[in-house]
Amino acid sequence: MRAIVTVIGKDRVGIIAAICSVLAKNGVNVLDISQTVLQEYFTMMMLVDLSGCEKTFAELTRVLNEEGEREGLSVRIQREDIFKAMHRI
Repeated sequence: MRAIVTVIGKDRVGIIAAICSVLAKNGVNVLDISQTVLQEYFTMMMLVDLSGCEKTFAELTRVLNEEGEREGLSVRIQREDIFKAMHRI
């Protein structure tokens, strides 16, 4: 299964490393990544492959939320099929 991870927060050094470390520790492969800084705000979207993840989707969501709280970031994960359905015209 694939999913979309979004990250938003105040820009600073190490945001990509922190989130990618959590994903790697949980067997999640980053397939594509896009990030930008809008004035002082960091935004990132990632397409990830969850096929190597041993945690349930709910457990991975919790882990990412906890990392976001520690880092002062908004971190969300959504299944790709749901993301596509929500953004279809």
